[in-house]
Amino acid sequence: MKKQKNKKQKTSTLNEVKDNEIWESNKMSRLNEFVLSESKKQSPERKLRNELLAIKFQIEDYIEKDKIDSEMRILDFVKLYLKLLKLSQKQLASIFEMKDTNLYKYLIGERKLNQDLVFKLSSFSQTPPELWYHVQTKNELHELRKGKGQLKKYDKYHYKNFVVAK
Repeated sequence: MKKQKNKKQKTSTLNEVKDNEIWESNKMSRLNEFVLSESKKQSPERKLRNELLAIKFQIEDYIEKDKIDSEMRILDFVKLYLKLLKLSQKQLASIFEMKDTNLYKYLIGERKLNQDLVFKLSSFSQTPPELWYHVQTKNELHELRKGKGQLKKYDKYHYKNFVVAK
């Protein structure tokens, strides 16, 4: 069985095609020129939608990563939206009908997100509400894992402690 796996690995390695074998520099520069020329044809509204989607994808990528290189707070993602839309945090607080200081405490994680704020963020950014909860939960778990000793106290709940071996 090991021989089959090794054989498959060698075959996939041999058949693997490198980017530079497909995209020689001349082809790559022509492709870049084409992409730039087509993007210039887009309406401002379409460009904005693309930028908003790019931020959404950054949030999704952050959530999906197993390892966090640098923690991104909800504030960091909201700032990307604010920069793109040329709004200040104070203006966002006004839009959300709340005090700037109160909003800031939620965005930095000092306070847990509530349903009302999640739906406001979701509507504002045109993203699913779950994304915002996922960022918050990911960061909370990351904080717990940083202090590895804190997780040891949960070892006593391992199922093996309660199952009798037959």
